[in-house]
Amino acid sequence: MNDTPNLPLLIECTQTPDPGNLPGVLLVDVCRDETYAQIHLPGAVHVSPAELVSGELPASGKLPPAERISQTLARIGWTPDQHVIAYDDEGGGWAGRLLWTLEMLGHQQYSYLDGGLRAWLDAGLPVTNVTANPAPSTLTLSWQDGPAVDLDYLRTHTVGDNLSIWDARSPEEFDGSRMAARKSGHIPGAVNYEWTRAMDSERSLRVRDLAAVRAELAALGIEGHKTIVTHCQTHHRSGFTWLVGRLLAFPDIRAYPGSWSEWGNHPDTPVETGSA
Repeated sequence: MNDTPNLPLLIECTQTPDPGNLPGVLLVDVCRDETYAQIHLPGAVHVSPAELVSGELPASGKLPPAERISQTLARIGWTPDQHVIAYDDEGGGWAGRLLWTLEMLGHQQYSYLDGGLRAWLDAGLPVTNVTANPAPSTLTLSWQDGPAVDLDYLRTHTVGDNLSIWDARSPEEFDGSRMAARKSGHIPGAVNYEWTRAMDSERSLRVRDLAAVRAELAALGIEGHKTIVTHCQTHHRSGFTWLVGRLLAFPDIRAYPGSWSEWGNHPDTPVETGSA
């Protein structure tokens, strides 16, 4: 018997099933460690943001070794037949990064809790500080061909009718007035749509009206008929913009995990400065 529920990609707090009553669901908190220790959703297991990245400089946002992510997911009791519901407390960056990571493992049964912990608290729903201790699973996972590109891909593909690069960093990082690597600026041809623009600050950081977001992205040339590659500094903020692309049903939305920390520190990569 398959206990995996059929849940939408974007779910509201009131739609979130109790994992204790639905074995096919795994609720995953991707907040900071100290936040989880103080407050989290009942039944939620915790994955530290640091567990989702390699941490190796200069491109610290690249994927960790498959063995390490296997250990992380085994620790929280994840099995490939479970539906993951992810949330964080910042509007979806780390939650989106986790869901993208699952895609890179070939797993597509997941949802994002819209607004995460902030929306949950604003709705007056119950929380706890009791650490969940699930029975660990046994996993041996490997990275699959998933929604990712690398530096070589971006160096050999030209932005144009078939490719858009969505830079999710701040306008200051994009135009080069704020330096966060050896070189400042942006990948030639990229367009800037800061990650927070797709969040509704008046609604507990829920995703904004998707029709409005779609129109704003289209005005920048980010449209569904293209391959869309999104990035930030370390593929943290772009975890959310990748998720927005999935919510907009873009057929080919990918992420560049090396992000600006790789591109901006590489000696031979071209850069542009100034606003689009």
